[in-house]
Amino acid sequence: MAKTKHQELKPASPEAVDDSQDGDENKIRGNWTNRCDFMLSVIGYAVGLGNVWRFPYLCYRNGGGAFLIPYLMMLCLAGFPLFIMEVGHGQFASKGCIGAWSIAPIFKGIGYSMCCVTVLCCIYYNVIIGYTIFYFYSSFTGEVPWKSCNNTWNTDTCMTANFTEDATRPSSEFWNNMVLARSEGLHEMGTIRWQNLVCLIVAWIIVFLCISKGVKSSGKVVYFTATFPYVVLFILLIRGVTLPGSAQGILFYIRPDFSRLADANVWKDGAVQIFYSLGPAWGGLHTMASYNKFRNNFYRDSLILACVNCGTSILAGFVIFSVIGFMAHDMQLPIANVTDTGPGLAFVAYPEALARMPVAPLWSVLFFFMLFTLGLDSQFVMMETVITAICDELQSFFPRIFKFKIWITLATCFVCFLLALPMVTNGGIYIFSLMETYSAGFSVLTIGFVEAIVIAYVYGAKRFLKDMKVMLGFQLNIYWKVCWMVLSPAIIAFIFVFWAVTYESLTYYEYTYPLWAELLGWLMIMAGVIFMPAYAIYYVIIYGKGTVRERFAQGLRPEESWGPALDKHRLEAGYPLLHQNETGVPTKMLNGESYEMIPANGISNTKGVEPV
Repeated sequence: MAKTKHQELKPASPEAVDDSQDGDENKIRGNWTNRCDFMLSVIGYAVGLGNVWRFPYLCYRNGGGAFLIPYLMMLCLAGFPLFIMEVGHGQFASKGCIGAWSIAPIFKGIGYSMCCVTVLCCIYYNVIIGYTIFYFYSSFTGEVPWKSCNNTWNTDTCMTANFTEDATRPSSEFWNNMVLARSEGLHEMGTIRWQNLVCLIVAWIIVFLCISKGVKSSGKVVYFTATFPYVVLFILLIRGVTLPGSAQGILFYIRPDFSRLADANVWKDGAVQIFYSLGPAWGGLHTMASYNKFRNNFYRDSLILACVNCGTSILAGFVIFSVIGFMAHDMQLPIANVTDTGPGLAFVAYPEALARMPVAPLWSVLFFFMLFTLGLDSQFVMMETVITAICDELQSFFPRIFKFKIWITLATCFVCFLLALPMVTNGGIYIFSLMETYSAGFSVLTIGFVEAIVIAYVYGAKRFLKDMKVMLGFQLNIYWKVCWMVLSPAIIAFIFVFWAVTYESLTYYEYTYPLWAELLGWLMIMAGVIFMPAYAIYYVIIYGKGTVRERFAQGLRPEESWGPALDKHRLEAGYPLLHQNETGVPTKMLNGESYEMIPANGISNTKGVEPV
């Protein structure tokens, strides 16, 4: 058999091959209509609810402005590198988070783990979006219902002023008694709350309609959903800083306490927040990048997107604490006594602060519509990640699977809706908190660690950088290689160890979860990581060919299909062709035959392949 000549191919320069033309470059999967669609979709994905309710709380709890030191360090050493690696990986292969692992097929379980974690998050994330719809609807009144204690759901301990130790605030009672109708615990699940069920149905219908045509439809919706939150954030910031007490709130948020940097918890929180915020190891970045055109400058885009995400988190802190400072001033209480974290900040503390402002319904409508859009575009990407992975996997069995993508989308949305139903019961908040705590954190860190090791050592960082150079036209800095090989895995390993040492039983305010519930949480963690070893075992024992040793070695090498999706890009990158070229000649004929070389000017003719 004659030797193929793909190793002699000369990569075309970025200037020589213009991939910026209108229309889809990849006719089967499709592409983003333009770069803006991709940028706004990733901004919408990465900038989510956690930027509003998690980062500000972590900042004030961990030393105020001093927390920015570990946060920015973790961003540069772990967040940026993994973000760039995943976007480059997905764009080069034009595959979702499962198909892209043909780079080392024995580790394809990484993609399945990403999908599993994302599905778990999709289930509970739309419940939050449902809550924002309920609050948004409830804001269209002359007086927001969580302002007073004169409602049917209020108790005798409800007070709007002169707080005692046993007093409860109206916003807290609206959340617990009206929205959740919260039971005593998991042992008392109660019945479905019809209001929450309706809101959940509305949320899933909106998600389905927006992603029904894939990135072509969601890419247009994000022009609004990804930009509107910034309009509201700036409006709320301008209003917040004009309120009495806002300066004290902002100082409480940013005042640096450098002594906190000696606490390992602070560094752990900084690293974990990066994974929650930027979104590496979830599969969404692979998926969004896979719809880019091959020549897109993903390096520039990645740096811009990561900086926007970081800046949004910091901006949200000013917005939240300027208003929280006003509420503390109005109630004559310390700021630490009126703030909260997670859903408590978004649905209790901040709404009460808004209720104390003039024209409270207007500010509530803006705030909850902002939360709705923040959650919605994150949900778009997570759902698209799962659906793209399903289609990519089934394409080898059903080549026309993308023609039926809308039905796969409908089925996926419906299944996730059914699985979320327990979270709209009286005890649903306990299931929600359990899923939020266990479904992602440990699993995502494990996935991030393994994928960094596979890219850097199994495939090879040098080899990966060479692939990236084909797309970019320039060599990435050695800094990224050092991060992929040493710094990023080391940081994740540190978080692992610290997490194990400091693990505490799960609680929801005064409620302590029973042992069986924690075991259920650990099962969710296992579900998120078990696919990696399970698929490796399956590959070696069942899937591969030859002896066990040969199968293992084969699994560490890229599959024949690994590389760019289109023939013209495979030629440029020096990969053997696997598909039909533009003339219709089956390019598998290259096995044992020669084909046209790209000339010195780097421009190939339209035939691409000419059998001898």
